[in-house]
Amino acid sequence: MRVILDSNIFIAAVASRGLCEAIVEFCLERHTLVSGEGILEEVGEKLRNKLKVPPKVVAEYLKFLRQNIDLVKPEKLDPGTCRDPDDLMVLGLISPGDAQAIVTGDKDLLVLGQFKGAPIMTPRAFWEFNQSEF
Repeated sequence: MRVILDSNIFIAAVASRGLCEAIVEFCLERHTLVSGEGILEEVGEKLRNKLKVPPKVVAEYLKFLRQNIDLVKPEKLDPGTCRDPDDLMVLGLISPGDAQAIVTGDKDLLVLGQFKGAPIMTPRAFWEFNQSEF
């Protein structure tokens, strides 16, 4: 499955050992991660400025992600597609990345339920769905 993880999942994976870390690892092992530079830039910015992760560690994490993710350029979407215009870069990855799911904790995305046939799931819902598959 081709999966988009929102920036909040990548950030939470670094911030604490838990579900989001497990999801990133699981997706790296069993799925193909799809992302865009905008998401990775947001991850880097939040890790450096909000969580005060040392720049060298952030750079290594982003390098690792870039080496293990299918990076695509998001398509332009109508600004009225979602409540938060910052989320357009996430939704815009579905078609060019041929993604089948988005995992996020962002309520502005979750309220959509799905977009272009790709379900938008919480980390817990994604984890439970995948555990039922095996």
